[in-house]
Amino acid sequence: MARGELTTSVEYDVPVPVAFAYLADPRNRPEWQSSLRRVDLIDEGEPRVGQRWLDVTSARIVPEMVITEMETDVLWAETGRWKGISADLTLGFSPRAGGCSVAVAFGVHGRGLLRPVGWAATGAGLFAVRSDLRKAGRILSERQA
Repeated sequence: MARGELTTSVEYDVPVPVAFAYLADPRNRPEWQSSLRRVDLIDEGEPRVGQRWLDVTSARIVPEMVITEMETDVLWAETGRWKGISADLTLGFSPRAGGCSVAVAFGVHGRGLLRPVGWAATGAGLFAVRSDLRKAGRILSERQA
């Protein structure tokens, strides 16, 4: 875990490959991420390290996102940047009876005068990330039923 990141976990009722494929693909994000209006891919194709896109949010904030780490069915990480703020999200996947567990690390980092904004936004942001990931889990569970 990087300095300034908070952690949590979310349980899914689907196997790791199903959860990973859904969460790792930015094109699925508007379906489960409450703040998004849409995703505009900068780099087309399947999810991969270095793939970039824009998160077009309802708050009119449009960070550029990039996949920074990806090990299929194990680990997926992204960084988003907007003005003097960056946000890092890492998801670690592990099987469990009846589905999988997703370990979450999240942190917002401000530069210079925006440093305190990063600290404050990390806690609030983790709450939103956890809520959104739970929604993704409900969507996947309904599809498996």
